[in-house]
Amino acid sequence: MTHRPTILVFDSGLGGLSVLREVVRARPDAHYVYVADDAFFPYGHHSERALVARVVPLMGELIAAHRPDLVVIACNTASVQTLAPLRAAYPTPFVGTVPAIKPACAQSKTRRVSVLGTKATVQREYTHALIRDFAQGCNVSLVGSPELASLAEAALSGTQVSDAAIAAEIAPCFVGDAADPADRTDTVVLACTHYPLLLDRLERLAPWPVTWIDPAPAIARRVVDLLGPPAGDADDGGATMIFTSNKPHQLGRALTPYFGGRVPA
Repeated sequence: MTHRPTILVFDSGLGGLSVLREVVRARPDAHYVYVADDAFFPYGHHSERALVARVVPLMGELIAAHRPDLVVIACNTASVQTLAPLRAAYPTPFVGTVPAIKPACAQSKTRRVSVLGTKATVQREYTHALIRDFAQGCNVSLVGSPELASLAEAALSGTQVSDAAIAAEIAPCFVGDAADPADRTDTVVLACTHYPLLLDRLERLAPWPVTWIDPAPAIARRVVDLLGPPAGDADDGGATMIFTSNKPHQLGRALTPYFGGRVPA
């Protein structure tokens, strides 16, 4: 019988759905467990010590309960702060989410790149090291958004989120001469998995066109590197969704596209 892997996708809330969608496309045969740690959301408001103290034991409970073949940490903030202690604590393979600075700088024509993330992500030494190693001469602007993750969470949950609120969060990403396409930001790294949930609105509200870099396809490729290509039918894969707050969520239909058409239990 073909082994059907279990893949656990973990995030502070619903942002990891943008990663889940790509991983499901890459391994439609797998069984998925999506865990939203909404009881501790948003991660960007907590210290590194508090986040490690929260995530490492919680992950131990989840691994014991679901026995995943692989865990995707579908959160930049959690990845840059907890991935090392998670790998030290558990033998389960982990795939993290880090700011896609290298590919962004490699493709930028104007050499102006912005990294849009939570304040915690853009302040981390890990992010600064990526810039030192991979900026390739680009002028990289770090933009710590205080509210965009919460706005994305609210929008997916059906709450009205104004264009003005989103535009205010992304405005600092746009650097240079607006009238000169050769002298302004042309690439923005989405360094929080919540942000691609708003991509249509980000594109519409941008003061000029830019390339938005979503890390999800690269994460999906890494999952396939570790687990191999699909080895069965998608129909029997199944999916489970867990909210750590245990609050009722009326998101069934909204979630099915991210789970490849499955209705998560």
